[in-house]
Amino acid sequence: MSKILEVNDLKMYFSYKKNFIGQTTQTLKAVDGVSLYIDEGEILGLVGESGCGKTTTGRSIVRLLNPTDGNIIFLGDDITHKNKKELQSIYKNIQLIFQDPYASLNPRKKVGKAIMEVLKVHGENDKNKQIEKTKELFSMVGLNDQAMEKYPHEFSGGQRQRVIIARALAVSPKLIICDEPVSALDVSIQAQIINLLIELRDKLGLSYLFISHDLRVIQYISDRVSVMYLGKIVEEATTEALFSNPLHPYTMVLLSSVNGQHKEQPLLPGEVPSPVNPPSGCSFRTRCPFAMDICAQETPELLNQNKNHKVACHLYTKENNE
Repeated sequence: MSKILEVNDLKMYFSYKKNFIGQTTQTLKAVDGVSLYIDEGEILGLVGESGCGKTTTGRSIVRLLNPTDGNIIFLGDDITHKNKKELQSIYKNIQLIFQDPYASLNPRKKVGKAIMEVLKVHGENDKNKQIEKTKELFSMVGLNDQAMEKYPHEFSGGQRQRVIIARALAVSPKLIICDEPVSALDVSIQAQIINLLIELRDKLGLSYLFISHDLRVIQYISDRVSVMYLGKIVEEATTEALFSNPLHPYTMVLLSSVNGQHKEQPLLPGEVPSPVNPPSGCSFRTRCPFAMDICAQETPELLNQNKNHKVACHLYTKENNE
């Protein structure tokens, strides 16, 4: 199975504070050396607490933000430094679905026309073909033809997200980045949208990067999972392996909270460190019950422990277990 996306050592730093002559005095490290890949037809879940850098990672991959360092390989092509004109052809194969579908739609434009305009931009100038394709897309996401004549405010949240999915499918993409696409929806509607995304993946051979803070959603939809903390990937495994045998202390606590073992105590002790001034060594050490001296001195690498199961933790380095 070939890789559709490969991200190597991606960094996204923001100048946080400058002195009176314009020199940067503080830097916010939103994404700090993230590496991941997605195979054709695969759903990779990216999970972590709010503020860990998940959304920034997704936006950097599609170059809505220009990465500080690292490289992004999409369909075998390095897109890290392509200009806007060069990226236009890339965007036909990679689309985004955001958390708030209403904010992604023009409130003064009928949704059918919005999708027809996308088709026109990408080369379909025959209006009749635009209409037929839009009807086909609406049917694919569970909406009828009459929905084409409605404005965004006339839909429910779940229906609006279906419109956004239809718009993403209009250009026949190979990869869709889903950034918290169901977090604003009721639980029952969440299940419908997730099942729709899975059905479309199977039918069209799509690949997804599915970003969410909700572990239950990640477990249901993902083939593999990358766990993110303070701008770094701390664990990566198949969904089955991660949920049955978490290795990183951060993942363990996240999963125990989902399983109801932390009802009367905070999710994690202490406060999340600032990405402007992260702890030395392991960024999780200030909240970790297993922290050792080496954790303050060296940043652990993301290394294989079992087949297709990686973890960045000094508990699993050979010299610390002898």
